[in-house]
Amino acid sequence: MLQNAPLYRLLADDLEAAIVRGALPSGARLSSVRQCAAQRALSFNTVTAAYRLLEDRGLIEARPQSGYYVKSSLPAPESPLRDEPGDVLIQAAETRDLVAVVLQSQQRADYADLALACPRGAIFYPGGKLARLAAGILRKQPSLIASYALPPGSARLRSQIARRGMLLGMCLRPEDIILTHGAMEALQLALRAVTRPGDTVGVESPTYFNLYPLLASLGLKALEIPTDPQHGLSLDVLELLLAEKRLSAVVAMPTVHNPLGCTMSLAGKARLAQLANRYQTPLIEDALYAELQFGATLSPTVKSFDHAGWVIVCASYTKTLAPDFRIGWMEAGRFSEQVRQLKFTSSIAEPALLAETVGQFLEGGGYDHHLRVLRRLYSRQIDTVRGLIARWFPAGTRATRPAGGFLLWLEFPDSVDTLVLFHAALAERITIMPGMLYSAGARYRHCLRLSCCHELDERFMAALRRLGELASRQCSSASVLDGAQMPAPQLLIERA
Repeated sequence: MLQNAPLYRLLADDLEAAIVRGALPSGARLSSVRQCAAQRALSFNTVTAAYRLLEDRGLIEARPQSGYYVKSSLPAPESPLRDEPGDVLIQAAETRDLVAVVLQSQQRADYADLALACPRGAIFYPGGKLARLAAGILRKQPSLIASYALPPGSARLRSQIARRGMLLGMCLRPEDIILTHGAMEALQLALRAVTRPGDTVGVESPTYFNLYPLLASLGLKALEIPTDPQHGLSLDVLELLLAEKRLSAVVAMPTVHNPLGCTMSLAGKARLAQLANRYQTPLIEDALYAELQFGATLSPTVKSFDHAGWVIVCASYTKTLAPDFRIGWMEAGRFSEQVRQLKFTSSIAEPALLAETVGQFLEGGGYDHHLRVLRRLYSRQIDTVRGLIARWFPAGTRATRPAGGFLLWLEFPDSVDTLVLFHAALAERITIMPGMLYSAGARYRHCLRLSCCHELDERFMAALRRLGELASRQCSSASVLDGAQMPAPQLLIERA
């Protein structure tokens, strides 16, 4: 029977056996169709049919302009992480303490960072090209160093941002774009423009950890809305809250969500914009990772469906281009004038040299090439890390399959407390971000966010493997660890 099977099926069975026994591990790239045909003396069509069969079996996946890769067997979270919204007062003290420990460890060369979403390494940024551009600008315009930057800032950069907005479905005008000191200032300006102290803001759950301290600093309350790890914000719950007039604004990341990595469907984004317009409630759209989508076609922003100016879109180039430049931007719709005034009174304008450098890099086409490289790199790294998690972490661990970016959200078995894991890892000079930071109510004690934006070198691999061992140890002795008294975070970092 086996001898009479078609050649393409025999090839598919042979490759499947290699995948099952680990000879082709998760994230491994298969030979190209042409290479495989030459190596095995088969026709191009035979190899193509075998690869398609492996795709149908869910064992491999095709990546545009990259090839075929072995898929991870690690399961992804399948259902909403929380079923009901929760109206909570933000408690920022514990978040600040934990984040302070993580930030402090970044200054220590002997710590391995699995925590922060801050790409580190020359392969992630075109540093040399930007340095040459900046030097050239200074040679031609030395007066920039001795001049004050004034709003609205670099016309070249704002023009390029508007041009690139079309790739994400937006029709932006350069004169409507406000340059900011990174995406965090953009979020802060947007919130200050549309809320007052005491207001309630709808946020995704889980959501970006630094959003809670930001809201607290503005005297705002957070109302957490269930967010599906595959489909994003629950629009049914949001509509109910809007109809009850319980929200003054909404902050959401519908494209490549942090920390879940998911992207809402086009229908979902259109409905989200429609809800903001119908209930005349500002939606602050964080599009920080929107240009790091893995798909061949970029999913548009919610802003692209906005026709009445109720959507404020915010983004920056810190994750993709120049982190220390801190060049961000926003388009504030009907709130543009309020935001301009707030920007002037808070930080006036962005440095002209840095803005012109980024503007020239975008204008010259270098950014598009850089993004193509980044997307392929992060997609490979995500798959590689998922495969290692499947091999090294406790049975029952789940991890998201991001639509872009470089972040993984892990769900451990309930017996794992990631705050305990945080301290255990920190004692071994490994930093992680426990899931409790991503909710004001500490709801995700069995979850953590893992960053895959560092070179996957021997040190990273060793830290990841050790983290898996620590989590597995906690699973096997949960009753002991649950009752353990953990020392204060600041003492751990000093003793480590």
